[in-house]
Amino acid sequence: MRRNQGCHQLDHQLARRQFLAGAASGAVGLGLLGSPANAEKIKGQHKRVLQLYLQGGVSQLESWDPKPGTEFGGPFRAIPTSVPGMHISELLPYTAQRMHLLSIVRSINLKTNDHGQGRLFMEKGRRAGEFPYVGSIASKYLAPANSELPGYIHISTRGLNDSTAAFLGAQHAQLKFEGVKPPKNLAIPKGLDQTTDARRVQLRQQFNKQFGRGRTKSMTESFDASFIQAAKLMGRKSFFEKPPAQKDLERYGTHDFGRNCLLARALLENDATCVKVTHHGYDSHAENFNFHLEQLGEFDKTFAMLLDDLHERGLLESTLVMVYSEFGRTPKINVRYGRDHWGTAWSIALGGCGIQPGAIIGKTNEKGTAVADREVDAGHLFHTYLQALGIDSTGDHEIAGRSIPIGDPTAQPIKELLA
Repeated sequence: MRRNQGCHQLDHQLARRQFLAGAASGAVGLGLLGSPANAEKIKGQHKRVLQLYLQGGVSQLESWDPKPGTEFGGPFRAIPTSVPGMHISELLPYTAQRMHLLSIVRSINLKTNDHGQGRLFMEKGRRAGEFPYVGSIASKYLAPANSELPGYIHISTRGLNDSTAAFLGAQHAQLKFEGVKPPKNLAIPKGLDQTTDARRVQLRQQFNKQFGRGRTKSMTESFDASFIQAAKLMGRKSFFEKPPAQKDLERYGTHDFGRNCLLARALLENDATCVKVTHHGYDSHAENFNFHLEQLGEFDKTFAMLLDDLHERGLLESTLVMVYSEFGRTPKINVRYGRDHWGTAWSIALGGCGIQPGAIIGKTNEKGTAVADREVDAGHLFHTYLQALGIDSTGDHEIAGRSIPIGDPTAQPIKELLA
């Protein structure tokens, strides 16, 4: 079975699979919260975000909202979890035993079936416009001033280089790692010693001051942020030089996703603020059931081990965990035994910091074709993420004399999901 590598536009025109492969490439700070009250509230508490992005659109029917025995339910059973009365797909047996640490939102309607629009809506909480991603907001408002790591790190074997920071500035944009490979140029160039390199840095800072006189700060800070970030990463080369312990590889798996999650754990343990790990290949326009058997078989145990480690090491209560996609899959099964794009009635899982565990929010109808109760969209989820982290999502970004609402003013958080 070939791994599903993502959606190609010909998938929508031809009765055969196509796979899309891309290339990944990769660019810390502390800002004041939208309100003084929030600044005081989270003072001294480093809160974090772990995003598990199931790229392409994981099927809610094969994960968080199974409908066995119905017209569109598919071949897999629903199994009980560690939360009485909560059932999820049998493809997630390890996760099922840890659902007391998580909650499910089963009533999402994005009103779009487009990969790009769905991804941007889920990340920005807005249908349109230049707004920062959740990770960039976490970097600005939660990253410690003395952090030796970038505020928003994305671990991905490939994918798009989104403009994640918008008006927050380049220092809060995602830095993409190509899996566990170290970023390029982490060492001082050959022929330079530490003393010469330090003098080089001093000269650059002197030029920055001269250039910045009479100019706005924003003209220099983005450029300077790149140097600062690079210098900090050069000091943390050990993340990439030391291979993971064999016992960890046996627990997490030797595949890319297992190694990427081990790196994510190490980053979070060392005060990273937002770490996003992308697991590619859920765009199952053909052979949906075989692909989900493979994909979730790889995801399930690795995610469960990562969740266990965060919990046992005391990090889960301060780390918001998001397991999400850009949309779900159609209830109707197509002629290629696949499920197509479906933003109308689907699910995600959340847990950790600020989230009430063991909850189920909303529901779909018997066949999974529509939301039957408590419909929400990405705007509501966005408010929920930020408020779980102690950020006032109803406040404003104060940027160069402008006040820009942090969350969509027409949406509210899912209050019953907040702890």
